[in-house]
Amino acid sequence: MFPVSWLLLILPLVATQTYHWGPCPNPSVQPNFNLQKYLGTWYEIAKLPAPFERGKCNQADYSLRGDGTIRVLNSQFYKEKVRTVEGTAVVQEPNNLAKLGVSFSYFAPYSPYWVVSTDYVSGAVVYSCTDVFRIFHVDYAWILGRSRFLPVDTVEYARQLLAKENIDTFLMSVTDQTGCD
Repeated sequence: MFPVSWLLLILPLVATQTYHWGPCPNPSVQPNFNLQKYLGTWYEIAKLPAPFERGKCNQADYSLRGDGTIRVLNSQFYKEKVRTVEGTAVVQEPNNLAKLGVSFSYFAPYSPYWVVSTDYVSGAVVYSCTDVFRIFHVDYAWILGRSRFLPVDTVEYARQLLAKENIDTFLMSVTDQTGCD
């Protein structure tokens, strides 16, 4: 058992996130994932709440580095300015290339970045989850597109895919991609 004070310290950190009691779900991921086809630019279509994403025009650019890691360059328009953050992604399970880990700091551990589904050319569904002492978990999920807009039925299909994997999409919101360069 851990002190209640720890929980009181952690709760404000997850107040703007999606958290649930119990451990993380273990969704299926894209079979035969092809990292080379996944690289490139993806636009955020919808997401579960993420305190580090408050702007509009959110996008992520993935490229392979010479050392085999993946450069992740996220950008968003926030407070009248384009803001970027660079991170590193790595394959965490050599037998399951769709299970990546991503970090945006040398001091932070890699967080899960699981590609649940993608057709590589139009859309992708990504999930991340962190257990907190296996008492509760913090969810992130993204619906991504190769263009700034996806058909409504495609977005709904992606939401249903997440729900089928026991991921609560109730708080999922559409990302503003209007007026972007």
